[in-house]
Amino acid sequence: MAVFEYKALNGKGKKISGIIDAESTFAAKLKLRQKNIFPILLNRIESNSIATNKESNSFFAGFRLFSKVSSAELSMITRQLSTLLSAGFPLVKAVATLVTQAKSKNIKKVLSRVKDAIEEGSSFAKALGLYPNVFSPIFINMIHAGESSGTLEIVLERLADFTENREDSKKKIQASLAYPILMFFIGFGVLVILLTYVVPGIVNIFSDMNHTLPLPTIILISLSFFFKSWWWCFVLAPFVLLLVLFSVRKFEKIAYLIDSFLISLPVIGILLKKIIAARFTRTLGSLLDNGVPMLTALNITKSIAGNMVIYELISKACARVEQGGELSEVFSQSSAFPYLASQMIKIGETSGELEKMLEKTADLYEKDVQTAITKATSLIEPMIILVMGVVVGCIILAICLPIFEINQLIQ
Repeated sequence: MAVFEYKALNGKGKKISGIIDAESTFAAKLKLRQKNIFPILLNRIESNSIATNKESNSFFAGFRLFSKVSSAELSMITRQLSTLLSAGFPLVKAVATLVTQAKSKNIKKVLSRVKDAIEEGSSFAKALGLYPNVFSPIFINMIHAGESSGTLEIVLERLADFTENREDSKKKIQASLAYPILMFFIGFGVLVILLTYVVPGIVNIFSDMNHTLPLPTIILISLSFFFKSWWWCFVLAPFVLLLVLFSVRKFEKIAYLIDSFLISLPVIGILLKKIIAARFTRTLGSLLDNGVPMLTALNITKSIAGNMVIYELISKACARVEQGGELSEVFSQSSAFPYLASQMIKIGETSGELEKMLEKTADLYEKDVQTAITKATSLIEPMIILVMGVVVGCIILAICLPIFEINQLIQ
């Protein structure tokens, strides 16, 4: 069955657009007219219009990042699907219902293709696996575990909770950092304007007087000329730095050294360790709780570690578990992983409640991270104001000093 994208007029003459599945173009038009919709434009959506595994490895795959489905929309669809399955809907009909309810065209196309794949005899997890740009390995493996155990609707509900909790944590951190970052950029912008436009106009007055200027004023004039000549360097510097970091991280040894340095820093390093521990324990706990095998779950968490030191640590843990050892043995021997987290994992392994202990560990470190960021931002805000006050005060002093000297000479 093919999928068509249409632009049409409804019974009231209003322009509408959407997606419909049908055997042919004629069947699609007939189906629309039966719904009192009159198509103006009808285009068949080819299967290669959505990124597949093969496409995701191509040169242009990176440019499709902006077409990814948002976490909020994916969470909503997951919860709706869980509700429909719990209400007794067959999987194909439930997915078809979501196609009509989805808001973005991208998810409509993906769901339509997933429905077609299921109708052709593919499993739900395998159908989702065709679209790695939309569905993460965590999502696909949990769906596979739910299908295997016959608890798909329960797994979908847990997936929705997992996605929502992760999104909430991300939004809280972003909200905490938004105001200090905004203040920094506003302050920096004001400083650049002062040094490039305001100060040169005032300083020209002193230059014409042929009077020896105080040292603070000379420094201010030098800074002003420097900013006026090289302002573009300050604009390009952050982008160049990000590009360089992104390029060098492709080399594993360099990426390992950078990550090792970051987690060894006094304050930032401790915070990074807590963030990584929260992400690792939350993901691993959710996967194990939904029936995903330990080695598969560890390999998935390894791929989302975001830190080469932790990546290698999880790789060692995989090897140890495969040999019949305990997970906590590897983590307790490394300073890159919080000691408390490794001890809680050990307690979970000993008591046979590893999944619950992982969830508790994730809750603990997520709260710690949020508290630490809130405290840091409460200190950063007055620090930015203080620094800006000192800088502006120095500029005013450098301008006023020659005025005071000239005034004394006149008297």
